[in-house]
Amino acid sequence: MLSTEPPAQHHGTNDLHHWIGGRKVRGTSGRYGDVTDPATGRVSARVPLASAEEAAAAITVAGAAFTMWRNTSLARRTRILFRFRELLDARAGDLAEIITAEHGKVLSDAAGEVARGQEVVEFSCGAPHLLKGSATMNASTGVDVSSIRQPLGVCAIVSPFNFPAMVPMWFFPIAIAAGNTVVLKPSEKVPTAALWIAELWQEAGLPDGVFNVLNGDATAVDALLTSPDVRSVSFVGSTPVARHLYEAGAAQGKRVQALGGAKNHMVVLPDADLDLAADQAVNAAFGSAGERCMAVSALVAVGDIADALVGRIADRAKVLETGDGRRSNDMGPLVSKAAQKRVTAYIDAGEAAGATLVVDGRRANYDADGPGFFVGPTLFDDVTRNMSIYTDEIFGPVLSVVRVATLDDAIALINSSPYSNGTALFTNDGRAARRFQDEVEVGMIGINVPVPVPMAYYSFGGWKSSLFGDTHAHGMDGFHFFTRGKVVTTRWPEPATRESISLHFPTNS
Repeated sequence: MLSTEPPAQHHGTNDLHHWIGGRKVRGTSGRYGDVTDPATGRVSARVPLASAEEAAAAITVAGAAFTMWRNTSLARRTRILFRFRELLDARAGDLAEIITAEHGKVLSDAAGEVARGQEVVEFSCGAPHLLKGSATMNASTGVDVSSIRQPLGVCAIVSPFNFPAMVPMWFFPIAIAAGNTVVLKPSEKVPTAALWIAELWQEAGLPDGVFNVLNGDATAVDALLTSPDVRSVSFVGSTPVARHLYEAGAAQGKRVQALGGAKNHMVVLPDADLDLAADQAVNAAFGSAGERCMAVSALVAVGDIADALVGRIADRAKVLETGDGRRSNDMGPLVSKAAQKRVTAYIDAGEAAGATLVVDGRRANYDADGPGFFVGPTLFDDVTRNMSIYTDEIFGPVLSVVRVATLDDAIALINSSPYSNGTALFTNDGRAARRFQDEVEVGMIGINVPVPVPMAYYSFGGWKSSLFGDTHAHGMDGFHFFTRGKVVTTRWPEPATRESISLHFPTNS
């Protein structure tokens, strides 16, 4: 049973809730997770961790709303989307503050996240055009053929901690615009942004039950995966979990788009502007404390430029200010104590493996009122491809410089990686750039652009172990993922016409 009683207070912290059927719903499983301010290390709230029964109840509510919503006119759906867009635009700063308080990224970065998510909302406002089918008259004598696209039903979204607003917005605006209902399972580390968005949807006029937030952990995810009433699963997170969700969901006959891990390379050729390359390497490696699936974590220096480039990056990294994201700092904390321990362990391992530690983030000074979960910008040189700091997705502010002799070597290095999310090339040579974008086996490529996250009207997604499933996020891929195609063949024979029985396969004439 779902309880709509007001959330309780516990030990001075706020108990959060689910959002089901247009209402705040108190958790009944008795299990909670701590929500922590990563800049201070203090617990700010408790989030309920849903049971399988609570998940089933949320799915039932979403399923009940589906028939109504799929039959709602595109005109009304679009008006609600436009209203949601207007409200989000007016209150984007409020959402950015929520993100910084729970994730830790600096406010300007959180505002950028909201803006990129808003682009998908704006793209989804074009649903009447993007959902159009096609028609052919007289495809055969007296026979017309048309195609239509229809919504799937209940769509589950399992989103990561590093983008509490943007990543869910890759999926739910398109799913809702197409006539589906949604159950969003946010990361239990950063749940408040999703709950805030749910209330904004209600204010925009979205009917109850179309957008639901189910807080929880693996129990909730498994319930979404195994429910026959959930027709699709969208996920962003680590490769092992993405693989599990894809395999489990596909075995249940669901549509799955599961975006996994990354090890993004930035290649710098000898003809590149080294000051520009150094600026962009710092931005791409240390922005959001490296907790981005599109962060640059491996810089590939080609030819004899490594010494000059490493020196420039080190000079810039050393003056970055790390601390509370609500203050005028360049970089905030990591999301949790566990993340801090993991990243510092990788720095220890890189040093032990023989890489040259140029900038050590373990010894930084932090501007915060409390210990927080900080690691400063860290730069390694002379990294080899067998070191864990190169092979593993660290998900922290650690940049590894790998030296190679030629562009051929750089392309071969990238193509040998099991991850293929994003990559970048810095050069002034158009022929080299054209060759690079053609031969590199990566889903998203930047030419003098270090973090090549596509606009909303193009798709987001990698190759190999960075994506499980055939369909990328947003763009036209998004509308195709959240709809199914039908082809209708129609004939209206003349009343006096009667055809003889024929058992042969129909042919066109």
